[in-house]
Amino acid sequence: MLQRLRQLRQEKGISQQKLADVLMISQPAINKYENHNVEPDISLLKQIAAYFGTSIDYLVGYSDERNSRLAAVQPKLTEEEAQLMENYRSLTLTERESISMVIHNYLMARKR
Repeated sequence: MLQRLRQLRQEKGISQQKLADVLMISQPAINKYENHNVEPDISLLKQIAAYFGTSIDYLVGYSDERNSRLAAVQPKLTEEEAQLMENYRSLTLTERESISMVIHNYLMARKR
């Protein structure tokens, strides 16, 4: 069970369904992670920790250090950047690939 998942989700003000959509998994899976002795695989743990800006150790209750070392080193996002990131994470894989292609094309055009 992810001991702090519900707490982090509630602090962020999102539903189980919204988190499931962001992670591209089912809402019942989120419920199992929060309420039953079920744990996600390591790749999903990484995604959850990254989404909440925490360490995996914090997420599973192994450490009380909330922020990951990466979060401490990386510059803080502006509100606009954070909103863009949240919106991006809510897209499907195909939609994300389309956005990545648009950004790539803009950057390539800038170099010309």
